[in-house]
Amino acid sequence: MREATTTELNDLIRRMNAGDPAVRDQLMERAYTRLQRLARKMLRDFNRVGRWADADDVLQESMVRLLRALSDVPLTSAAEFFRLAATQIRRELLDLIKHFYGPEGMGAKHASDVPAVGSDGANPRHEKITSTLDPAKLAAWSEFHEKVDGLPDVERRVFDLLWYQGFSQAEAALVLNVSESTVKRRWVEAKAQLGEYMR
Repeated sequence: MREATTTELNDLIRRMNAGDPAVRDQLMERAYTRLQRLARKMLRDFNRVGRWADADDVLQESMVRLLRALSDVPLTSAAEFFRLAATQIRRELLDLIKHFYGPEGMGAKHASDVPAVGSDGANPRHEKITSTLDPAKLAAWSEFHEKVDGLPDVERRVFDLLWYQGFSQAEAALVLNVSESTVKRRWVEAKAQLGEYMR
């Protein structure tokens, strides 16, 4: 199926909010390709999870979470939909880290090489943390993502777009319908609040 445009997704969200029960499944279908790309990108930042689960596994469980969340969280735009999706994918990845690398996890008992960052542009910025089996470092990594969830809404939206979804500041400004300088300010504020973990 052809990937839906943002305008088409916004229309589906409007119809869903109007009470059309069939639209939620259509929304998930039409957004599937973008959700798949998002899951693949975020899994690269959790490369130890990739030892035990692939992007399709992560996406499947995340979509279950997303469907539940759609019943509780009002949406007004495609941007909010993908922000909610990124949150559910992040939570699924955090649960997988805890499951596989917690005290009783299989991953904590297996040594394996972490795949090298490929030529596809995968971002190596988290390599040192996500490659470790040190429980303290893994706990700090998990706590970092939990702290992201606790950011004020406006800062969290910017952080989601720039950090998890890989938008440029200019693209995020268009999505959020704010100036680029506002995005920069909110990005700085978010990083300041997450300063200990960002370092």
